[in-house]
Amino acid sequence: MGLAIAFIFCLIFARLFYVQIVWGKELVYKATDQWNREIPIIAARGVISDRNGEILAGNKTTYSVFLRPNAVVNEEYTSTVLSGLFALDPQAVLDKIRGGKVSEVTIARQVSKESVEKLVSYDLPGVYYSRDNTRQYTYNDALCQVLGFTSNDGSGLSGVEKFYNNILSGVNGEICYTTDIVGVETENSVVIYSEAKAGDELRLTIDIDIQLAAEEAMKNVYTSSGAKSVSCIVLDPQNFDILAMSNYPSYDLNNVPRDDTDVLNALSRNSVVCDIYEPGSTFKVVTAAANIEEYLRGNSAAFSNNYIFNGSRTRTVDGTKIKCWSDHSNGKHSNQTLADALNNSCNPCFTDIALSLGTDTFYSYLNSFGFGNVTGLDFNGEALGMLVPQSLVRDCDLARIGFGQTVAVTGIQLACAVAAAVNGGKYYVPHLVKSVVLSSGKVEGYKPVLKYTPVSEQASAMLAGMLEGVVTEGSGKKAYIEGYKVGGKTGTAQKYEDGRVAQGKYVSSFVGFFPADRPQYLALIIVDEPQGTYYGSAVAAPVAKEIFEDIIKIKNIQPYE
Repeated sequence: MGLAIAFIFCLIFARLFYVQIVWGKELVYKATDQWNREIPIIAARGVISDRNGEILAGNKTTYSVFLRPNAVVNEEYTSTVLSGLFALDPQAVLDKIRGGKVSEVTIARQVSKESVEKLVSYDLPGVYYSRDNTRQYTYNDALCQVLGFTSNDGSGLSGVEKFYNNILSGVNGEICYTTDIVGVETENSVVIYSEAKAGDELRLTIDIDIQLAAEEAMKNVYTSSGAKSVSCIVLDPQNFDILAMSNYPSYDLNNVPRDDTDVLNALSRNSVVCDIYEPGSTFKVVTAAANIEEYLRGNSAAFSNNYIFNGSRTRTVDGTKIKCWSDHSNGKHSNQTLADALNNSCNPCFTDIALSLGTDTFYSYLNSFGFGNVTGLDFNGEALGMLVPQSLVRDCDLARIGFGQTVAVTGIQLACAVAAAVNGGKYYVPHLVKSVVLSSGKVEGYKPVLKYTPVSEQASAMLAGMLEGVVTEGSGKKAYIEGYKVGGKTGTAQKYEDGRVAQGKYVSSFVGFFPADRPQYLALIIVDEPQGTYYGSAVAAPVAKEIFEDIIKIKNIQPYE
């Protein structure tokens, strides 16, 4: 009996110790919370600015209105006033007051200062308000798929707003005061104010002047070509800073179409990052780069820059006929060097290169140029692209990949690959954020991350010179700018639906850069399903010229001497 009594005493003592010491703070908090009420103070969301500090996304002060049903004195009068001020259904407000299941309900968010001043004049018991913030975008629809938008409570739902939500959101504060058991504020209540901490500023790599120029060019080609959609990336090939990224059609960030989910999903999708397409002849830049590098390394399977390719229009591989886009009747496709093949965009020459290099060698370059994998861009939803697994690829597949078929890429993948091919052979991780400006004023900058080195500086310089020739005398002539060294490559690819060629549907593209001898700006233009003329040389190349000419004016770049 003595042992039993001692054991029971120990249990009681252990329980008392747990309740008093271990569980004590939590119980005190719960007890205090029953007599306290809190009104949240929403933290100001961090500003998003461009690389020069120009504000792209800021905040305007608004208010949220709350109601504590137990503290309401006149239910009908309160519901009438609130519904009148905030355009609400009076019966719905009355139901919230009489619900009795929750201690607090939200009546309205993002209310103007004028409306709150009117609310204060009524002095309604049980009705409270607190400051919150409404996101405000300086340029409306510009950069809309990149910036993204927030929910009604201020959380990032898409784009940079979502990817960097933890940095932008800050820490909310609150106003705390004591109430009686039914939630009515007590006489001589002690009010405790906990200040909100604003989110940090994100400074993007985007240059808003270049972005606006790209946006205008996208709208122009969308209208003139009758295309389904158009997209553009402008980046700095020396570090892969994204200077502009545009998709059109777009939407107004200050008037997000939240009522139609399908429309919102379509318009807010950043297609150059999240969607894939068959690149066509723009992919020949990668094939040419691989060939030049292998030749410099002494690989006998590679072709020299002076090698004359067979002028035949057709190649038969694995019993499959592979044709050039041209019928070769004009004689331009005869006796071609690699530079000529790029100028004329001759498919059979690049078929020969891919087959000669072989699957293992060619795929090693595809991997080092980032295909079949994400680039690592700081953005949600980046697609992998589509690359036939190396173990399954056939010669006929390899031949088509050589000139941009049987492979699918994202816009960001292709832009980065071409940038690495012409910038000296350095593939960096692309990025949208240049730095984070902390509330303390300290700036945490982003440093470029070298990911691959697919080709040498020598091979890169040779290729850039050839691509300059494409613009001066080849298929990219409509991107030529007098006095400036512009290089580039056109592309026209048929679209597929249900595994078959979709008649009359094409993706027209152009990837260009300048100055060709030391690229500072690279632009990729993608025009999806243009009507009428559909060749990349006619549809996309002039758009790149338009953007480059705007950059020249914006940056006051002097002509080449």
